Amino acid sequence: MRLHAKHSQFLTSHPTLFIVKMLHVTSQKVAQSLCPRNCRITSSSRSYAAFLSSTRLSSSGNSCSSGGAGYGNVHHQMLPGDESENLFRHVASPKTISVIGAPMTFGQPFVGTDSSPALLREQGLLKDLSSLGWRVEDIPDLDFNKICSEAVRSHHLKSKPNAKHSIEVGAGNGALANLVESKLRIGRFPLILGGDHSIGIGSLAGILRAKPETGVIWVDAHADLNTPDISESGNMHGMPLGIMMKELVPDRRVIPGLEWMEEGTSPRLRPDSLVYVGLRDIDKAERKCIRELGIKTFTMYDIDHFGIGCIMDMAIDHLLARDPNRPIHLSYDIDAVDPLHAPATGTAVRGGLTWREAHFVCEHVVKSGALASAEIVELNPTLSDGQGASETIELGHKLIAALCGECIL
Repeated sequence: MRLHAKHSQFLTSHPTLFIVKMLHVTSQKVAQSLCPRNCRITSSSRSYAAFLSSTRLSSSGNSCSSGGAGYGNVHHQMLPGDESENLFRHVASPKTISVIGAPMTFGQPFVGTDSSPALLREQGLLKDLSSLGWRVEDIPDLDFNKICSEAVRSHHLKSKPNAKHSIEVGAGNGALANLVESKLRIGRFPLILGGDHSIGIGSLAGILRAKPETGVIWVDAHADLNTPDISESGNMHGMPLGIMMKELVPDRRVIPGLEWMEEGTSPRLRPDSLVYVGLRDIDKAERKCIRELGIKTFTMYDIDHFGIGCIMDMAIDHLLARDPNRPIHLSYDIDAVDPLHAPATGTAVRGGLTWREAHFVCEHVVKSGALASAEIVELNPTLSDGQGASETIELGHKLIAALCGECIL
C-alpha cells in the first residue's frame, strides 16, 4: 500500500489512530475520505471525523483539506420543528426569550468561565434564537465583579464555613435570582448563560419564587448536592442543590452571603422535584444523601442500559406524573458530555454523553412542552487548546439551539 507523505507522517505520530482510521475506511467503504479534495462525508465518516477532531489534530492533519467537506465545514440550517408554536406552553405570547449572562467564576478555582456568555453570543446565538421564532431580549451580563466586590466590602464576616468565596457567590446569585424571577413573572423564558454551576443557586431561587411548583432536570457528571458540612473541596459550584434543600441546609443564614435566601418567600426545592441525568462522579456523602432523600437519579450506567430515549421518558414522566402542566427547568453542565466532545471544562470526567445523546436530552424536554427556563454552565475555553475550546463553545451553542426548539425535522 502506497501512502501519501502526510499519511506516513500521521502513521508515525498517531499509529493507533491510523489503524482505527484504516479499519473504518475499509469497513464503511469510504475510501474517498482519504482524498485531499472533493470529499463526500457520509454519516459514518462524519462521526469518525468528529473522533479525529477530538484528538486535537490541526486542519492540516485531517485527510480533507479546508476546500473539501472536512469536519467543521459541514453545517445544518437553524430551523424549528413544525409543531414549534405548540411548545413552550409556559411562555406568554409573543414568545420572548431573555438571555441573561451570568459570568460567575467564584464557585470554583479556575478563571475563564466568565468568558463563555460573550463567546456564545459571538457564535451567532442571538440570530439563531430569532431564526427559531423567538423575540430576543439580550440583557447585559450581570457585573459580578462590581456586585461581589461591594458585597465583600460591606459584609462583616462572623463565621467562616467550608464554602469558599461564599459572600461573592451569594451576592452574585442574589442579583441573578431577582432578575430571573422578574422575567418569569412577565411570561418570558429565562436563558441563563454561565458561569460556573454555583449560579444554580440564583437561577433556582428566582425560578422557585416565581413558580414554586417547577420540576428540575439536572444534567451533570456531578450531583452538586454538597453542603459546607460535607463538601470535600469547599467549592460552591458543587453545592447549589444541597443549598436549595431544607433537609440538607435548614437555615442558609449560617452561610455568609446567603442571608437573603431566608428573607420573605424562602425558595426551596423538594427532593421529589429533582431528576438527575448523566451522573458518573458522585462524592461519598452525596451518595448517602441521594439514597436517603430518594432523589430520582439516572447515571451513565442507566443510560448505557436503557438508552437515552427511555431515560428521558422516565425523567419527564417522573416530574409530570402528578401535574402534567408543571413547568420544567433544565440545568445543563457541559461536563455531562464526554470530554471527547467538550474538553474545555473544569471537572471533565470520561464516559459521558455522546454528541447525539447530549442533543437528545434538550430536544426531548422541549417536545414535552413543559420547558420554562434553562441554563448552561461550566464552559471554560482557557482549559483546553484553541481547537478544544472552539469545539466546546460550539457544542454549547448547538445545545442551546436544541433546547430552544431547533429540530431535525
